[in-house]
This record gives sequence, structure tokens and C-alpha cells, in this order.
Amino acid sequence: MAYEGGALDATIAAASGGDEALYRELRGAFIESAERQLDLLHRARCDGNWRIAAMRLKGLASSFHDESLLALADETADAAPGEPTVLRRIAAHLKILALTV
Repeated sequence: MAYEGGALDATIAAASGGDEALYRELRGAFIESAERQLDLLHRARCDGNWRIAAMRLKGLASSFHDESLLALADETADAAPGEPTVLRRIAAHLKILALTV
């Protein structure tokens, strides 16, 4: 999976106003929040909890213009709770984001 975070990076750069420390803080907060939703997805045992976590992930991805994560969140919402393939793909995406800070 290649990193394609142009819109994400541009959104965070605009919000940080050129302040590099704030940029890193906002980007870290985005990743941390997405990781929390991934954790909730891992722990979801029913359709309702799975869907709520997927929709929160979708909202986060949409707010920060992370198109790849948005597509993964859409896929997650349609998957069965605990679907390992989608969980691994989200984790891989977040790992790439963390490495490109």
C-alpha cells in the first residue's frame, strides 16, 4: 500500500497555519483517534458496535480528507463484525501514516 496522503497533509497543514509543531500534533491526534476506532472495531462483537466504530472512522477520515481511510471505512461498514482482512488493511494504512510523519 503506497502512501497517498496529499489531501490529508494539505488539510492538516492548513489547520496548523505553517506551525510545524502544531502540524505534528494534529497529525498525531488524527492517527491516535483512528487507532482508537480500529481498537473498537477489533473489540466489536455485534453489528451495532461494529457499524458505529466504522461510521466514526468514516467521519474522521472525511474530516481530514484521508480518501484511502474513507474507502476502508466504507468497506468496513459493509463487512461482518471482526472481518480480519479489512482490519489488517486499516492497521497497515495507519502504520504507513505513522511512519510518514
